[in-house]
Amino acid sequence: MTLGPVLRDRLERPLGSLRLSVTDRCNLRCSYCMPEDSYIWLPRASILTFEETARLAGVFVRLGATKIRLTGGEPLLRHELPNLVGRLAGIPGLSELAMTTNALLLARFAGDLRRQGLRRITVSLDTLRPERFRTMTRADRHAEALAGIAAAAAAGFRGTKLNAVVVRGVNDDEIADLLEFGRERGLEVRFVEYMDVGGATRWAGDLVVSRREMLARLAARYGPVVPVSDQDPRAPAERFALPDGTTFGIIASTTEPFCRTCDRSRLTADGMWFLCLYAAEGISLRDPLREGATDEELAVLIRQRWAARADRGAEERAGAADRAALYQVDRLRRDPHKEMHTRGG
Repeated sequence: MTLGPVLRDRLERPLGSLRLSVTDRCNLRCSYCMPEDSYIWLPRASILTFEETARLAGVFVRLGATKIRLTGGEPLLRHELPNLVGRLAGIPGLSELAMTTNALLLARFAGDLRRQGLRRITVSLDTLRPERFRTMTRADRHAEALAGIAAAAAAGFRGTKLNAVVVRGVNDDEIADLLEFGRERGLEVRFVEYMDVGGATRWAGDLVVSRREMLARLAARYGPVVPVSDQDPRAPAERFALPDGTTFGIIASTTEPFCRTCDRSRLTADGMWFLCLYAAEGISLRDPLREGATDEELAVLIRQRWAARADRGAEERAGAADRAALYQVDRLRRDPHKEMHTRGG
């Protein structure tokens, strides 16, 4: 049950979905996210406990958030993550509990996650070629990702999605191959435009393969591609269908932002709440929580901040002159909360 009427921001966007990061650590070093040689990690003492995480999640749900997605870093690096899943799954009013993962550890944990109440998984996999995976991630673990995908299906997960960030000259020649891989395994593939956010310090506009170009390439191979009729207007991906009915999605945050329908906010592993992936600043919910704030006091803080929200970060970036990477390394070193792996994509 929510506390009062639906909470909306200044653009009438509801507080509908919470991206909940459980760790800033990752076991890959993807070139479009973590290209540097070393990183500054959040202090362990600052990381929310499971009790604190579940309590804040409960406040968000009572304020109207119906969806929670566990993110990172790589969420499966968080020790005993299935226990947190069990806590979150028991929150009254939560209709969807999902997780985004690189799947390297999924073979080990898929069964426990399913039993504890996780219902949907999105796997990040940008290439089907082991040698290219090694180049893109600086890790020779492609087989583990494939094993994790298979383990999720064996554990009973259905409706699994596969996200692939498309970078020109790197993996854009695999768009159709990834689509076929998903078709064969019952995965809906979602192609993600390369974004100039967080640690994408090597981003450049000419590396972006746009939604329009992806659709043209797929249409040239498969025939007419049409939008799916029953779209969720608040979902980040626009869904399309091939002539044989195969569906896929494109997340076009870079060239065709969807800020006006975005109902998502992000809570970092140390309790910083960001209203937009591009937001320059967040607000600490950990500090008032640890200082003894009641649930109602936390709800007032969240309610006031969301009601004042007018973020349109991706739209503003799309209109920027001389657009380049959002941050350079020195700024990220000064504030690791600006990193994508800290903020949670």
